[in-house]
Amino acid sequence: MNIPNLQTPIVYLKGVGPNRAETLQSELGIHTYQDLLNLFPNRYLDKTQYYKIGQLQRSNADVQIAGKIVNIKTVEQKRGKRLVATFVDDTGDMELVWFRGQKWIRENLKLNTAYVIFGRCNWFNGKFSMPHPDMELLTEHQKGLKVGMQPIYPSTEKLSNKGITNRVVSKMMQQLFLETKARFSEPLSDNILQELHLLPKAESLLNIHFPKNQELLAKAQFRLKFEELFFIQLQLLTKKALRQQKIKGLPFDQVGEYFKEFYDHHLPFELTGAQKRVIKEIRHDLGSNAQMNRLLQGDVGSGKTIVGVMTMLLAIDNGYQACLMAPTEILANQHYSGIKELLDKVGLHCALLTGSTKKSERTVIHSNLENGSLHILVGTHALLEDKVQFQNLGLAIIDEQHRFGVAQRAKLWHKGGTPQNTDNETSAGSLPPHILVMTATPIPRTLAMSLYGDLDISVIDELPPGRKPVKTVHRFDSNRLKVFGFVRDEIKKGRQVYVVYPLIQESEALDYKDLMDGYESIARDFPMPNYQISIVHGQMKPADKDYEMDRFVRGETQIMVATTVIEVGVNVPNASVMIIESAERFGLSQLHQLRGRVGRGADQSYCILMTGHKLSEESKTRLHTMTQTNDGFEIAEVDLKLRGPGDIMGTQQSGVLNLKIADIVKDNDILKTARHYAIQILKADPRLEKPENLPIRHAYSQIVKHKNIWNYIS
Repeated sequence: MNIPNLQTPIVYLKGVGPNRAETLQSELGIHTYQDLLNLFPNRYLDKTQYYKIGQLQRSNADVQIAGKIVNIKTVEQKRGKRLVATFVDDTGDMELVWFRGQKWIRENLKLNTAYVIFGRCNWFNGKFSMPHPDMELLTEHQKGLKVGMQPIYPSTEKLSNKGITNRVVSKMMQQLFLETKARFSEPLSDNILQELHLLPKAESLLNIHFPKNQELLAKAQFRLKFEELFFIQLQLLTKKALRQQKIKGLPFDQVGEYFKEFYDHHLPFELTGAQKRVIKEIRHDLGSNAQMNRLLQGDVGSGKTIVGVMTMLLAIDNGYQACLMAPTEILANQHYSGIKELLDKVGLHCALLTGSTKKSERTVIHSNLENGSLHILVGTHALLEDKVQFQNLGLAIIDEQHRFGVAQRAKLWHKGGTPQNTDNETSAGSLPPHILVMTATPIPRTLAMSLYGDLDISVIDELPPGRKPVKTVHRFDSNRLKVFGFVRDEIKKGRQVYVVYPLIQESEALDYKDLMDGYESIARDFPMPNYQISIVHGQMKPADKDYEMDRFVRGETQIMVATTVIEVGVNVPNASVMIIESAERFGLSQLHQLRGRVGRGADQSYCILMTGHKLSEESKTRLHTMTQTNDGFEIAEVDLKLRGPGDIMGTQQSGVLNLKIADIVKDNDILKTARHYAIQILKADPRLEKPENLPIRHAYSQIVKHKNIWNYIS
């Protein structure tokens, strides 16, 4: 008999048929035998143990009990009736209750006959009761297939309505193992299996669907998680290697006058060890003849901009132009003024292009870009317009890249020109610019390994000297008068203060009311003319927003009351206090970003998290984390544990890692092991041609062919 191939459509599995196949496809994405095999249980019910009624605890665990029914009665209730049976064993009695199907149950139950019941117990009126138990005559139970742990599969309302219950899915799974004779090819090499003491593939699948005991289940889960993460890493690393071989880069082979002049005479401060290390990594990329694709992570205030500036100088020294794209006008303005101030000293020409740039200025910018007299262009999405043509773009820096779509980033690729030094043999017309992506949103290392496994990653993990960590405290609303007293003292010292209110998109009217109530109470406590207050929120015109921001930046107002529009990028070194109202309504990374608005000067800064007394456990964890650490990476790890990977990357990338069994957060150690093995194997055998790696090669080509789920990456 022919054993069916795992790519066989699910409709051909005995007991499925066209209707069920259609429901399985639409609800769970199950199209083939392989998909069903990879439908892994969510949890397991342990049926290896029998409880006595006298041992039951008030937990909501599922339990299995042997005993018999001694009487049955119908009880009237407000709506309809319920059927109640008294179930006894030699240690006590309990009730079994049915609200549906009573007639059939009453006719089929046998009194004083041994049964095994299974279900979840409730404690009600001083007695244990089990609603709608699974029941089996003891004689039948003893004959049955001994599955110690019963798997519970993912389900949906529609599946239940169509009668595809957990029992039905289990039956399908048994049928699949029968038809395929449990012959599943082994995709890992013998070396990996031996070194990690992994169960073989077939045995793992058997024990994930029909586990004999807890120990074998744990081994099967480890094996399958490792395999899934290993092939993801293999694909990411292969893509990275391909890109480095195929996508040639502009050769930046000299460190020239501009870089040296700036480094020797105009650096505003001594670089930290981390900054020096990152610049070295970038220089290595730029001289390697491959296109640079590097992600630069660094906490708020760690000095990413200066690294960006020095990378731009390398591009200019090699005869190319550079650009920096930021997600908002405020941020683009800030980058521009910072870069201009640094580079005016070495005589470089820099311009700013945003939505508000006047038409007359645009025309000048366009022509200077094309004739090459403009070295650096800073801007927002406006840089992507077709009119914007560089003479020879050699470097594109993207700030906070998760705010830009893939298509937008690709547009920058096509803006390369031809090099000025014509003796350069490769025409840069066909070569893309080098890409440096900067982010102040720390991405947990685990997630970075999976989402950006094909980018090179640099981390600036130390703050510039002289920066004091921000002191963070949690205060309840009842301490507000004390908090305001502290704010008065800081303002007396000449400092400025932010007060931020949450923004919940669903209800702008409500947010606006919260903000205005807050503004009024602050205005009462900090009256004019002694105090000046700025207010900024999402419903203001951009010009009004900029005017208010500007007053605060210039020090004309002492307090800035705002919604989270100030989250990214406003730089006011004189602001030393950040008060976050209803702090429990913010996510961790947002709290951390807001805290980064203060602590930019030499003075001690403070972040005060205000909340009411009623807090969920998760909110308590977030507030505790904020008061305990200033390390963005540590915070990102906690955030990932609380929210899961989909949320952290924002909705546009949720579900990116379409994982069947592994969990990036909980299986962090397995991920590291998988990446280590993938690196070792590709190092020794890049094309997977050695005999021992052929199973890996075969499985890898199947994955790429049938389900290339990792192609969304960068």
